[in-house]
Amino acid sequence: MNNFQKGLFDKIQQKSNINADDVYKVADSVKHADFSDEKTVRKLVRHLSKLASKPISKEKEDKIVESIVKNDMPMDMNSLNKIFKK
Repeated sequence: MNNFQKGLFDKIQQKSNINADDVYKVADSVKHADFSDEKTVRKLVRHLSKLASKPISKEKEDKIVESIVKNDMPMDMNSLNKIFKK
């Protein structure tokens, strides 16, 4: 793992309380996932919420799932933070 990756995983762990091994496991499990399938995306969102011990409302879950399925998810950190903090 290079310094950038280590820094990224450290930041994820600090913000979400999800350790790097769990992030790797999730990333590996979705390598070939169909992100246009609502059921698959919803399962992933719920799993990540559980891993982070951060429950999300049904409304927020719906919004996240819809954004991912429609491929309308912003890629910059500021926009992502706004979505998850609402």
